[in-house]
Amino acid sequence: MMTLRGLSFLFCLVAATAALAHQGVQNTAVKAWMDSMEVTADKTKVRGGMAMGVEPFDAEAARRAAAQIAREAERTPDLFAARAEDPLSEASPDIWVNFDDFTAKSQALVVAAEGALTVSARDDLRPALAAIGAACKACHGEYRE
Repeated sequence: MMTLRGLSFLFCLVAATAALAHQGVQNTAVKAWMDSMEVTADKTKVRGGMAMGVEPFDAEAARRAAAQIAREAERTPDLFAARAEDPLSEASPDIWVNFDDFTAKSQALVVAAEGALTVSARDDLRPALAAIGAACKACHGEYRE
């Protein structure tokens, strides 16, 4: 189970990496998948801020964020279907070698995000975020350079 400190670090790392990665990207396909990942990071930060007490808990906003994460994860295989390259891309070529596994990992994020649609209290956020974080980490650990 991920600790609150671990969640905080993960959110900060994802946000900083996403912001820096977009500068100078030339390939429009790479830019599209980076934009999608940035939306996921932003929506995860919304939920993380609530879980850490930085933001007031808002069940509807938490559910909207989870729904957007699920939508972005659902789009991920289509965004990566055709191999694309850019010097600033952090996508591993293994994505296209193991595309079925990559797709399964995207689907695991969909499932985790959909599981987070039922939050009704701040205490519900931490386990939901841990599941989302684990799904992100599983894919990034394998398919992100």
